[in-house]
Amino acid sequence: MRSDIFFNAHHSPVGAFASFTLGFPGAKGGLGLELGGPANESVFVGLEKARGNGYEALPFFESSADSSKRYDVDSNAVLKQGMVKAFPLKQISRTYGMGSDTWTAGDLTFSIYSAPKPVPDPQNATKAALMAALVPAVFVEITVDNSRCAKSRKVFFGYEGSNPYYNLRRLDDVSAGKYSGVGQGPVTAIVSSSAGIYSGIGFTLDHVLKPDRMENLAFGLGGVAALMADVPARKRQTFHFAVCFYRDGIVTSGLPARYFYSQYFRSIEEVATYALAHWSEQKAAAIKADGLISNSLLNEAQRFQLNHAVRSYYGATEFLLTTKGEAFWTVNEGEYRMLNTFDLTVDHLYFELDRNPWVVRNQLDWFVKRYSYRDKVRLPGDRTEYPGGISFVHDMGIGNCISRPGYSSYEKFGLDGCFSHMTHEQLVNWVCCAVSYVRKTGDTRWLKANRKIFRDCLTSLVNRDHPDPKRRDGVMSADSSRCLGGAEITTYDSLDVSLGQARNNLYLAVKTWAAYVGLRLVFSTLDDPRSTGVAAKQAALCTATICDNMREDGFIPAVMGEGNESRIIPAIEGLVFPLYWGLGRLLSKGGEFSPLKNALARHLRTVLVKGTCRFPDGGWKLSSTNDNSWLSKIYLCQYVGREVFGHGSDAGADDAHRRWLLDPENAYFSWSDQMVAGKARGSKYYPRGVTAWLWLSER
Repeated sequence: MRSDIFFNAHHSPVGAFASFTLGFPGAKGGLGLELGGPANESVFVGLEKARGNGYEALPFFESSADSSKRYDVDSNAVLKQGMVKAFPLKQISRTYGMGSDTWTAGDLTFSIYSAPKPVPDPQNATKAALMAALVPAVFVEITVDNSRCAKSRKVFFGYEGSNPYYNLRRLDDVSAGKYSGVGQGPVTAIVSSSAGIYSGIGFTLDHVLKPDRMENLAFGLGGVAALMADVPARKRQTFHFAVCFYRDGIVTSGLPARYFYSQYFRSIEEVATYALAHWSEQKAAAIKADGLISNSLLNEAQRFQLNHAVRSYYGATEFLLTTKGEAFWTVNEGEYRMLNTFDLTVDHLYFELDRNPWVVRNQLDWFVKRYSYRDKVRLPGDRTEYPGGISFVHDMGIGNCISRPGYSSYEKFGLDGCFSHMTHEQLVNWVCCAVSYVRKTGDTRWLKANRKIFRDCLTSLVNRDHPDPKRRDGVMSADSSRCLGGAEITTYDSLDVSLGQARNNLYLAVKTWAAYVGLRLVFSTLDDPRSTGVAAKQAALCTATICDNMREDGFIPAVMGEGNESRIIPAIEGLVFPLYWGLGRLLSKGGEFSPLKNALARHLRTVLVKGTCRFPDGGWKLSSTNDNSWLSKIYLCQYVGREVFGHGSDAGADDAHRRWLLDPENAYFSWSDQMVAGKARGSKYYPRGVTAWLWLSER
């Protein structure tokens, strides 16, 4: 199989947690709603042959069983099957952008348009603007060049529905002649108002394309539905479609909420009507989005990865409205479907602040008012509980089951590995996200309203350093009492101690340093000299501790002071924050924190070599002692490496990372994060790759 073009990709509306996933051969894509992976439906896009009988289609289907035998068990009728064959793969080409995805085979061109649209702030946006941004549909164009053929040829677009709760139906029956359509109950549909389009349902695609009688296209028991048209001889014709999604009413438990778009669209039929009426401007927005990347200085491998990641992010977005009228922006964690996982929120930050900053404020507010908690801390081997403070949970729920206040769906008690608490890291994440929001937007009103929360965060961070002020070194030493004698972990939960353990971890220490630098900035703005001084002192202590742990052979151990020999790339990750805040001068030559930069520069030179933190193919390996490398974090560290350390381009690594995503074992999952020696082993169908958005800002 040609892995360069046959990979699944998301084509998603914004905030609808829906995806028309397509690109991997077989019944491996389809119209997915609220899923942690592709819908695994056959999608039929094809054209009647110019010579001979039969049809050719893009290879996104499998032959479906004729289910008529379920109803007529004694029938001796010959089953219709096999009129549709896939185009030979070598005859198919694909052009893949951020907003458009086009397939060409023979005389058929099939394009999907899904613009990555910013969402206006619902506090002050107009209804018209919100409808345009949130309409739960993507847009399709099919062109048939029949200009060289002397016969009329049939073109078709349809699917084999997989939802067990709803049968397929024709929307012609309820559209009052405005459009033709097929759909699965009230939740998914394909519609068109182009001239000549008509619909049909049958037991198999053959029954739809060649019905015994045209009247039988309204048959209600079939499992295959399609829209069709006959393109006249010697003509070139283009048809427009909308692929629509809809979920009505309360869709969550724990905190009742519905989709925000359901205020404006009361049914999938209303979605269809609006989408078709606004088809042209939606296509234009998608084409414009393509230009964001095509006009950049990125190499081809980078462009592909960024396009792919942005699509996967939008496929995971879910914009809700609670029954109390509160806007609730959520991003699902790919295959895991956890809601607003905080260690993903901090990595979506740069993309969201550039596209729709209010969603960052919305998430931070929800973390404070519903998903913060207060704890105590313990030192290793000491059952004594010392003052702790505020922190935040790992996530807000899973699978539309919103968690109880103060708790996540993920974190368990009494553990020291995967599923333990991430108390310190999520505290750092809130601070870094909040400082980034204020710096990007200048929203001092929000800053002042959260003055106490910032103070509480500073106190909590200091308490997690050490209960004895004389023994503080700026680095986390104490675990949350919520661990019940266990130990905290980091976002790298499935890695070994090198990145998994939170206490004394180099990766988390540099992020903690960044949090203190951010808090110093915040408290200076708030004219709070005492808190400014505390944050400054802690940042200095943290810098000294990191630098003092530099080994003679040029690296800083992944876990400091515990005899660890692992070497890690994410030691540099936390430097992204002062850079993003416009404080790069602090790291420049002669700057306040230039010793930290110099130490990490030496560390990066030492570890970023094959056999240590590079795979044999040139790809980056986050830890010398583990083959599990997360692409989202690699993208982030690549950015820091170039912008802070002048690392230069690394086209060999970019090509390797693209090959990982396009590997036939991985390509089914769209964009995936956790790659174990180049194979997707976790975090599949994932939104986190938008860390690559930072690449567009590089000098």
